[in-house]
Amino acid sequence: MNIVYIAVSLDGYIAGPDGDIKWLNTIPNENNSDHGFGEFIDSIDGIVMGRKTYEKVLEFNEWPYDKPVYVLTNTLDILSVELKNKAKIVSGKLKDILKDLNSRGLENLYIDGGVTIQSFLKEDLIDEMIISYVSLILGEGIPLFGEIKNQLNFKCEKIEYISPYLVKHWYKRVR
Repeated sequence: MNIVYIAVSLDGYIAGPDGDIKWLNTIPNENNSDHGFGEFIDSIDGIVMGRKTYEKVLEFNEWPYDKPVYVLTNTLDILSVELKNKAKIVSGKLKDILKDLNSRGLENLYIDGGVTIQSFLKEDLIDEMIISYVSLILGEGIPLFGEIKNQLNFKCEKIEYISPYLVKHWYKRVR
């Protein structure tokens, strides 16, 4: 199962024009809650992300994942030495990459990053999406969906009101 878990502005952006995600820290969060992200991470077997998302995660104080991470890239040759046993480069056709990861027992994959999510959607490889809508308009930036040529039907299975600033939706692909 390939799952998207992401926050998006009301106007459909997941990051500012330069990939900035600091706007996520403007959401009032008195309890410093992760809003279910930790529970989600516990439910997955691995993470597939694009190069730009990988580079953004490297800016964090520490590597946040204890699950194996696979970085989709055709431009990087090596990853940070500190992440030798935590992240690997993968490239090629998405279906082949998924077949390889699934054969290693990685069945539930978190798909992360704008271009990566769009690529998976274009090939109809997303099974579920958990989208947290943030009550703000960025005006410009990196869109969640971009241009997807074919209609993909999803059904909303659950909506969780977290706060006046954040509402989480669970969508499942209808095939």
